[in-house]
Amino acid sequence: MTDLTGRRAFVTGAAKGIGRAVAEKLIASGARVVIADFDLAGAEATAKELGNDTVAVRCDVRSTDEVQAAVAVAVEALGGLDLVVNNAGIEIAKPITELTDEEFSRVLDVNTVGTFRVTQAVVPALAASEKAAIVNLGSVAGMGGGPTLAAYCASKGAILRFTETAALELRGTGITVNAVCPGIVSTDMARRLVEPINGVSPVPFDDLIAAKQGREGRPEEIAALIAFLASDDARFITGAHYAIDGGLTGGLF
Repeated sequence: MTDLTGRRAFVTGAAKGIGRAVAEKLIASGARVVIADFDLAGAEATAKELGNDTVAVRCDVRSTDEVQAAVAVAVEALGGLDLVVNNAGIEIAKPITELTDEEFSRVLDVNTVGTFRVTQAVVPALAASEKAAIVNLGSVAGMGGGPTLAAYCASKGAILRFTETAALELRGTGITVNAVCPGIVSTDMARRLVEPINGVSPVPFDDLIAAKQGREGRPEEIAALIAFLASDDARFITGAHYAIDGGLTGGLF
């Protein structure tokens, strides 16, 4: 089992879905975690359920001031930071001809600029750690296009380039920066993303998953990869991104 004993972690979008699974995995591996989420009530409920003195804080990643305030709470509560997981994200799945300027910009503001805001805010705290890591949530949608996913694909593709750049810039501080790229995972958000594809290429949801990646991924599988990237075994890994998708992006047939 991955050993993260004593690590201090800040996870955005952690009230549910993959973010919650990440928080749960980190706690099971010995870390202390701050649950940061736009939904404060949801964050508080998750923190209470996970126990281990887990702290909840509201964090709207669209606001620089709110991000900085949430990071300050985390640093104060944990006495510093060793790990940050940029998981907060939204989706709007529409054909390009129906997508509005506001919708396209909103997806990038949350997914991409939100990742930038949090990363910028946590660097001073992470630089004081000897085992500092940032893990960003990309997506297989950031590795290739998909019908109705213009905004989401653009936002996740940008996260991969940002991850590579941040890894180079922060290498001298000892902070590693990597990204994980889930395929279709068993979450409400994934289903909302995939279902509109049926309007372009009608395929039943379960049949689409079976054909493309065998089965839905599980949030805890994504969390396990993130925990590894935060561990001592991954200290020489930085600027990388990993597809975790049942072969979705690598299959020829």
